[in-house]
Amino acid sequence: MKTLDWPALMKVGLRGLRLSPEAFWALTPAEFQMMLEDPGKTGPLLSTGLDTLMALYPDTENKDDGDDR
Repeated sequence: MKTLDWPALMKVGLRGLRLSPEAFWALTPAEFQMMLEDPGKTGPLLSTGLDTLMALYPDTENKDDGDDR
């Protein structure tokens, strides 16, 4: 069984990512891994992902809010 290199993980989290100890220890392993990933390595947004985002956040016009953006 592999053991985790806690000193190295803590160094990356606390020094590299500048997380507070509380924030570091509150992260799940998946969240910590996401923070360490290279954003350029993400794949393209597939149509299924786009469809999901569009369903969650539809483009709507609200003419009653007074915002002309």
